[in-house]
Amino acid sequence: MKSIYLSLLLSTLFLAAIPGEACTGIKLTAKDGSVIHGRTAEFGVQLDFSALVIPRGYAFKGTTPNGPGLSYKAKYGAIGIVSFNSTAILDGMNEKGLSVGAFYFPGYAKYAEITSKNQAKALSPIEFSNWILTQHATIDEVLANLKNVAIAPTVVENWGPTPPPFHYIVFDKTGKSIVIEPVAGTLKTYENNLGIVTNSPQFDWHMTNLNNYVHLSPFNAKPIAIEGITFTPFGQGSGMTGLPGDFSPPSRFVRAAIFSVTATPSANAQDAVSQAFHILNQFDIPVGLVRAQENGVVHTDATLATAVRDPQSLKFYFRTYEDQNLRVIDLKKFDLNAKTLQIFTLSEEQSYEDVSAKFKAMTQ
Repeated sequence: MKSIYLSLLLSTLFLAAIPGEACTGIKLTAKDGSVIHGRTAEFGVQLDFSALVIPRGYAFKGTTPNGPGLSYKAKYGAIGIVSFNSTAILDGMNEKGLSVGAFYFPGYAKYAEITSKNQAKALSPIEFSNWILTQHATIDEVLANLKNVAIAPTVVENWGPTPPPFHYIVFDKTGKSIVIEPVAGTLKTYENNLGIVTNSPQFDWHMTNLNNYVHLSPFNAKPIAIEGITFTPFGQGSGMTGLPGDFSPPSRFVRAAIFSVTATPSANAQDAVSQAFHILNQFDIPVGLVRAQENGVVHTDATLATAVRDPQSLKFYFRTYEDQNLRVIDLKKFDLNAKTLQIFTLSEEQSYEDVSAKFKAMTQ
């Protein structure tokens, strides 16, 4: 499968952007008050994902269309997913439990114009997540510091000839969340109590659209009688009749909100991690189900990876399209004062556990 995806990648280097608009993010709160959050990552081409650990003190320099931008050093160590062996985390978590995810935002992302006045505080769209993770411990710190940064319309290697369009969701350890959107050259923020995000259009539009679905309920509809005739729902799930089932961003936003809000709270964070993966299964896109055709080339979106972050234990859970087995990275097990980055390439082959030898004779 890797060779197929790589061929698709080479064929799209001259497109306006890498096709892929189907990422979905959710948040769950357990009975003990712990909060976890997760997301799917869908793209029309393979992004060659790796996991990266950034130590404290590691130096970064932003990139802009006009040359080098913001220079900074990591205050906090972080773990996350990168693509094409870059040092820019697209989705991750730092040692303080602050997390960030970059989500595609096509048609709406408009970055700042870079001039001599703001170049020194600018960085590319894929570098913005790194700055969030390595410089901040809480949402309040992020909000206070946004005025000191600008996202530049930087063309990024392997992401096509135009700047990749992103917006971002940020959580801190308490579960407080915001969405940051580059609109008309400025960074607009939204409080995000539900912890839900998908793609275009803008976040406030999605929240308004939820008003169309206030009738949905996890409880089954009750029978009704009309002119002496009783009408009874067929089976279970009738309270969710009308729930949108397609993979468009508005429909996924509605489903993500309904599934996360109505989920029975788990006992603790570890149980909530398992529950989050079950919910995110509902957004899994197999190859071939969602397609786009550009210049005679067919692109197929697929769920390349699914990740869940536990800021209480600082564990980052993930699985990939090729390997559905759950794997975990424990940030606490790394030396965050190390001088070098640590990288792990995500497997691109399915692994299966053979349990044949574990069978035992059945006694009667």
